[in-house]
Amino acid sequence: MHVGIEETLRRSTIFRRLAADDRERLAAVATTRDYDKGAFIFSEGDPSDLLFTVVTGRVKVFKTTPRGSDVILELFGPGDPVGAVAVYEARPYPASAVALEPTTCLLVPRQSFFALLETRPTLVRGLLVGLTHRLVELTNRLAELSGGRVEARLARFFLKLAADIGQKRADGVFVALVLSRQELADMIGTTIETAIRIMSRWGKDDIVRTEKDGFLVVNREALEGMALS
Repeated sequence: MHVGIEETLRRSTIFRRLAADDRERLAAVATTRDYDKGAFIFSEGDPSDLLFTVVTGRVKVFKTTPRGSDVILELFGPGDPVGAVAVYEARPYPASAVALEPTTCLLVPRQSFFALLETRPTLVRGLLVGLTHRLVELTNRLAELSGGRVEARLARFFLKLAADIGQKRADGVFVALVLSRQELADMIGTTIETAIRIMSRWGKDDIVRTEKDGFLVVNREALEGMALS
């Protein structure tokens, strides 16, 4: 398992630029944990005692509004850190994280993590580079999903999913991720009615089909055209 943990760190957005020796030391204090679909990894307000990294599966991070509705902030997949900022700032998790499918996470105790940072300057430097790249990724994603027409934002979202986790099939690119219409609406900042209308039209036009276990991007060129509008 130790070898598997090191490989997970190597693939992680924020840890992959660490020196091999630093990854080995970090792996020595890490463990893994499995979560069933729908299980909470942490809840909003919980103490940030653990730094999570997704090994397999998908994690949804969301925040509940005063009205009781959920707003999805991000979807995380293999190699992605979850709740990292809260851990670094030693404050409660500002949102909740739930497994969208059977998921395995790598767990690093906050106390052990900071003990390593205090004694390993090379780990600090490697981590800063990783965090900078992660910040750029999140900034770009915010710009992509917050600007332009709703249909363009949804098109960019599906293009990103297809690029990140898509599986090529004879009839298109399959995205093995089940999301409700409400979750799609939350991801791009629109209403469920709008998400339903767009997805219905895309299904009829054979652009994106909704399947039992995910989505099939049939006409990528059409999505690319809408993404630029």
